[in-house]
Amino acid sequence: MAYEHLDTELVNELLENGRASLRSLAEELDVSVTTVSNHLSDLEAEGVIQGYTPIVDYDAAGYDVTAVMQLKAEGSALSEITSTLRDHAQIVSVYEVTGDYDIIAIGKFEDTDDMNDQIKALITDPDLTRSNTSIVLEAVSENEQFRLETESDD
Repeated sequence: MAYEHLDTELVNELLENGRASLRSLAEELDVSVTTVSNHLSDLEAEGVIQGYTPIVDYDAAGYDVTAVMQLKAEGSALSEITSTLRDHAQIVSVYEVTGDYDIIAIGKFEDTDDMNDQIKALITDPDLTRSNTSIVLEAVSENEQFRLETESDD
């Protein structure tokens, strides 16, 4: 394998199997274990790979309700509100966005009572001027990663 695409191919192999051993990655990519280890260390140091974590099926773990919250914040309070949301255990994604709302937050809850209690506690902040919450009926695609393209893929 040419080394020019090794990092991309290494990331793509890990997307297929995040628990792959260095030896199996080396065999698949036709390079030495040391080469894989060095490139993997570089990708981690550069922040391209930020960790190794399981993908949790929250439904199977008992969190049957997903809510998408749109929040409008007073300008100077935006970072404080996003920080609070980010630190909330059941909020899995927080985005600052353009448009009618400033923040999109996605949360996982055990049931609608749990969702109501937690959302009511979150939106009591006086710096939140407007909110809109939608309950997800069906997760069509979630936690998807995509393969990186190499120049030869174009």
